[in-house]
Amino acid sequence: MRHIHRLVSRMGKSRFPVLILGETGTGKEVVARAIHNTEGRGPFVVVDCSSLVGPLMESELFGYARGAFTGAHSQKLGLLDAANGGTAFFDEIGELPLDLQMKLLRVLQEKEYRAIGALAQRSSDFRIIAATNRDLAEEVKAKRFREDLYYRLNVMKLRIAPLRERREDVPTLVLHFLQKYGSGHRVADEAMALLQAYDWPGNVRQLEHTVQQMVAMHTGPWLTKADLGSSVISSSLEKHLDSQAYIPLAEQGPEPPLQGIIPLAEVERRTILHAIEHTKGDRTVAALLLGIGRTTLYRKLKEYGL
Repeated sequence: MRHIHRLVSRMGKSRFPVLILGETGTGKEVVARAIHNTEGRGPFVVVDCSSLVGPLMESELFGYARGAFTGAHSQKLGLLDAANGGTAFFDEIGELPLDLQMKLLRVLQEKEYRAIGALAQRSSDFRIIAATNRDLAEEVKAKRFREDLYYRLNVMKLRIAPLRERREDVPTLVLHFLQKYGSGHRVADEAMALLQAYDWPGNVRQLEHTVQQMVAMHTGPWLTKADLGSSVISSSLEKHLDSQAYIPLAEQGPEPPLQGIIPLAEVERRTILHAIEHTKGDRTVAALLLGIGRTTLYRKLKEYGL
């Protein structure tokens, strides 16, 4: 995070294009805003390339003149006009169709464009910051992304590593989100260890939502592993089982298997006992292993005197 902060500070002092690479949820827009806010010049306009398709995207980008098509009762300015004097952030630019890639390249070169149905050219001087979760170099080879636009964007490049590659950042991020959403909450060491061990396929965005859920569902000051989401617990359980060989109950004692038909209650009692021993007393993981809720497990433990 400190390394990214240094790069952001350096990039924010220029007006050159920036290309941000990273998986979904790594915080590409947060970094783009930080680059823009370094100097704070003009507006910051987000262009979500993944949510706009076809003619809708062209009208959103360039705007349209009155009477350009049915329903165009008045002139509409596009996102590029709104970004004039500031920054246009093209999120997931790898989703931009080839025809619009060509038009965007012309805008970047000439600083001019024409709204749909308009005769006169409009000008817009903005800095472009583009982000994508795709490998644009491979997209260029596959002819899905224009090579000239790629080199135009790839002046300054920043890669944001996924959270699983920078686990040392997890405690700092958790503290940040607790300050944002919590009310004096703190995370127990055991829970923090599980948060750091998790792979976070949704990256920082998923971590933020997990902290929100923990705070929302717990009223006390301490957040423990019992407050973690099911995905984190399940991952911990899988790693726990992978690291230990499973020993069938009949092979481990100390109780020998009963002869003949075993009463159902005795089967349940011994299965619960085995689950508790196997997880070294971790009742949350034991409940998940047994496929029952923690409340049910506690009731069964009391019922069987365990």
